[in-house]
Formats: sequence, C-alpha cells, structure tokens
Amino acid sequence: MFLPTTRQEMDELGWDRPDIILVSGDTWIDSPFMGIALIGHHLTAHGFKVAILAQPDIDSSADISRLGEPTLFWGVTGGAVDSMVANYTASGKRRQRDDYTPGGDNTRRPDRAVITYTNLIRRWFKNTVPILLGGIEASLRRIAHYDSTSRKMRRSILLDAKADYLIFGMGHNSALEFACALRDGESIEGIRGLARILDEPRGLELPSFEETRDSMAAYARSFELFYNNMDAITAKPLCQKYGNRWLVLSVPPLPSTREEMDALHDLHYERAVHPFYAQQGEVRAMETLRFSIPSHYGCYGECNFCSIAVHQGRTVSSRSKESIVREAKLMAAQPDFKGYIHDLGGPTANMYGFECQKKLKKGACADRRCLYPTVCPSLRPDHGAQLDLLAAVEAIEGVKKVFVSSGIRQDLIFADHKNGTRYMRKLCHDHVSGQLKLAPEHTSKKVLRLMGKPEMEELLKFKKEFDRLSKEADKKQFLTYYFIAAHPGCTLRDMEETRVFCHEKLGMTPEQVQIFTPTPSTWSTLMYATGRDFQTGEKIFVERDTARKEKQKGALVARSRAGKFPPRRQGKNVQKTQGKSGPAARVLEQKRNRKLKKKE
Repeated sequence: MFLPTTRQEMDELGWDRPDIILVSGDTWIDSPFMGIALIGHHLTAHGFKVAILAQPDIDSSADISRLGEPTLFWGVTGGAVDSMVANYTASGKRRQRDDYTPGGDNTRRPDRAVITYTNLIRRWFKNTVPILLGGIEASLRRIAHYDSTSRKMRRSILLDAKADYLIFGMGHNSALEFACALRDGESIEGIRGLARILDEPRGLELPSFEETRDSMAAYARSFELFYNNMDAITAKPLCQKYGNRWLVLSVPPLPSTREEMDALHDLHYERAVHPFYAQQGEVRAMETLRFSIPSHYGCYGECNFCSIAVHQGRTVSSRSKESIVREAKLMAAQPDFKGYIHDLGGPTANMYGFECQKKLKKGACADRRCLYPTVCPSLRPDHGAQLDLLAAVEAIEGVKKVFVSSGIRQDLIFADHKNGTRYMRKLCHDHVSGQLKLAPEHTSKKVLRLMGKPEMEELLKFKKEFDRLSKEADKKQFLTYYFIAAHPGCTLRDMEETRVFCHEKLGMTPEQVQIFTPTPSTWSTLMYATGRDFQTGEKIFVERDTARKEKQKGALVARSRAGKFPPRRQGKNVQKTQGKSGPAARVLEQKRNRKLKKKE
C-alpha cells in the first residue's frame, strides 16, 4: 500500500493528522531504490503515521498545506540527486529533462530544494514542529563546503535552510531513533548521524566557516578532518563554528547488519509511481527501477570524485540471498513482468557479499584504501556469494534473465583467486544485456592517481578476456566505458592522448563522457577549489573555463567526417589534421597557425 499523499487517503485510514510528513524533490516513487520510500515504510513499520508530499508547488500553499501539520516533525529531502546537479549540467546549462518528474520536464524541482522546501514550510506553518533534513543533498552539504554553482564557500545547509536538525548518511535508523525520541519525550543525545546547532562546541573542532571562507588552506584542513572522521567505528564527533553558534555532528551511523537490511527490504513496496502523480505523466526512472533489485549499500572504492563513500559509507552492507529471492519472486508474480530483471546490484555490482573483516571490527584503515592503488590483501574478494545469488534468482519460475547493469570493478575480479574466473565466465555468458558498464574514467597515469582510480593494465586484460568469453558464448556484446573530462589535473593534451588510447587499445570512440562536476564533500572538489593535489600539496592544473572544458570533452569524442580519428601528437610535433576533425583538431590547427605567424 502506498503511503498517503492526499487528504482523502488519510480519511480512509482514519487519520486526523500524520505523525510525520516527508517532503521530496522527486515524485512519489514507491521503490526500495528511493530513500524516502525506505524511510517512510521503515517508520510506518514501527507504528508511525507517515505521509508523503512530492514536489510541492513552491508558489502557493496548495500542496504543502493539503495534509495539515504533522504532530512530530517534517522530513525534507531534495530527492535522489542533489538538486543543483539535477538542474544544471557541468557546463552550467539548465537541464531540460528530469527522470524523477512526471512527464520528464524539469519544471518541478527547485534549485537548492532542501532550502526552498524548508522555507516553504516555515512560510505557511509558523512556529511549526521540528524540521529534519535528510537525503544526499543535505548529507553532502552538512558542513561548510565549496559550491561550484556560486563558486564560493557556503555554510552548512542546516543553517542556510534554517531547519532544526539534519540526519546524514543512510539515515533510516537515525530517523527512527529521532521519531521515537520525539514521540516518547526523550533526549536526542546519542543518536548517530545527527547534526544540530548549539551554543557551545562539542567534539573535534573543524576550522570555522569564516576561516574556510577566507582561506583555501583552512578549507583543506577542514575537509581532511571531516573525511577522516566518517568511519562509524573510528570517527569522533565534530563541531564547526559559525559566528557565535556551533554546528555539532554526532558520529556517523553504524553500517546496517544483514538482518537490518533484510527487514528494510522485506517491507512492501508498490514499485510504482503513486496514482496521484502518475496521472501527470510517465516517470522515466521507472523504466529501470520497476524491475531492478538492490543487493547492497556502500562502496569501498573511494574514488576521489565520487560521493557514495561519503553518503552511503565505505563499508558494504549486503542483504541475504533469501531476502533477495523473496523480492524477486514477488517481482516475477507481477502481471507486467516480462521475465527480465534489469539489474541486480548496488553502487558497484560485484562488491556484494564480502567485506574486510579487519574493517568490520576496527574500522577503515587510516593509512590506505581498500582498492587503491591496488586491491588490499586484507579485503579477500570472493564472488562466490554473488554467483550463488545469481543462480538462485535465475531459478525462480518466470525469470528468464538476470542482468548485471550497475557496473563492476575488474580489479576485484582479478584479485579473487578463488571464484574470479568462474564469475567472469558466468557474467559474460548469462548476465550482460548487450553492453557491460566499466568506468576507467581516464587513461593518463597522472590523472588516474588524482582520481584514485587504477591504471590501465587490468582494464586491457579484462577487455581481452571479455571478448574471448563473449566469442565463446557466441554473443555479440560490448563493453561501455565511462570517462571524465576536465577533472583536476587533466589538460587538453591528456584528453587527446586518452582518445588515441581508446582508438589503439580499445578500438572505439567513447560516447559516455561527462565533464567533471564539483559536487560537495569529495576530494576532487577540494582539488578543484584549491588548485592543489590534496596528497602532496603541490599545485596542479585545473580547467575552470566552460568553453575549454567542452573542448576537453570534444577531444575525446571527436571523429573526422570520414569516420577516422584525429591524429595523435608525436612528441613535440603534430601531424597534419585530415579534414575537419572536431574540437581537438581545431585547437591543434590554431596552435600551428600561431607558430607560423611568429616565425613570419
């Protein structure tokens, strides 16, 4: 059953007022992939009356007031994606489409949605019950942070929104503890993953907002302290001064146990858009969400440009095979199920079912990462659990195919000396839907180091084996490679060399290329803002000009009209460009012309 979003539904349930109203920048999608659905059902399962307001109109009281005021608190989230990332491209252009909005037109999610929705509540409900922020937008902006849209340091979103509290990370347990404390009149002290404003400091002190605003060095110190205190086992409480007030962060929430993961996903989800919103148009996200199954949360890859480790955590929490099979059976029984599970995975599909036992007991290592620069021997990757899972789901009546579409790490496969080879053969023979996603992101050793990504040797090894196994299975299937242009440290020449690598080693022109977006709370954003390598402190090149960022992207995807790749550089010399070969070739041509003029 859907959680209510209209007064009529509340009347049918016999509710006068809900205990909690959750406000979201996404439409109301009842799926375990959506945080608001998870938290809403989790709270409901523990006896709370929870209602949902999705994408409320910000110019009137019509939507925000239709359910009245909750008795306990409002919960506000910008949605599954930070609203500024959802609304703008890396080049600053307004996005026309929104996959989480009925009809697809990007007209319903306001900029800085968390702040806007909180202000909307306060406008129409004076002196209201507490407002609790959550979701990825609030989580990543919980301390003073660099905001690439405004190109300046911004305060914690808790202060800018003028909300009362903020939960960060995977907040289902924190939200439940918070709700229970308010209901029972108890103290909120001791709740993990909670941020609030106090009159005095508590915990390890970060450089103040004013210091980070005025000094990039202070910002770097602040982020380092923040990042090094994200592990639930080793972290200390943090605080940061804003004028005469203090932002206080408790320690992060503990990773969910297998039992907690199962209980959360065994709740009933409609796997559909609520009818109130569905009548407004199709929601594109449902094309993949409806028949996909999440197997785990968290990521120990810790790529420097990625926020998953900051939000979901560096420890992977996996569901049991039995829980996933139960969900797959329910899915297979739906009348519109065609036999295909579009994805069975998580942030990285082949992290399911194993974790470093040392990390689980003592916390994440302070001096090294799980996968960079190489796979840590203590991790001991084992794809056996995922192989068993895939076999169990495949055996369900009505299931024709189970695809692994959420991307994999090839280094984990080669580090698994027990089941890695068997997993790769099974993957190539049975679980690739035409294309398999890999994310090398770049080919330059210099840039890869700044990204925290492995070098190319294992990618080439993986491609060779993938091609062999695909031929063995008599299947025409391909690898899809994701690349990033204009990452800190990356020059136009680096992108041109990556293009040549793709041509000569991978035999393709990349199509999945995005310009680096500086999102809050990542090491790459710190490097973008400071212009320095966060590990060495040395200055690095950072491309900040929008047009030149586009040129970097164009250099990687450029082809000539004849379908040939633009020529590569030969040392300090450059071969002549054949025809009009795109942005990269035009840049080279302009350089040659300038040199000729100087000689003349």
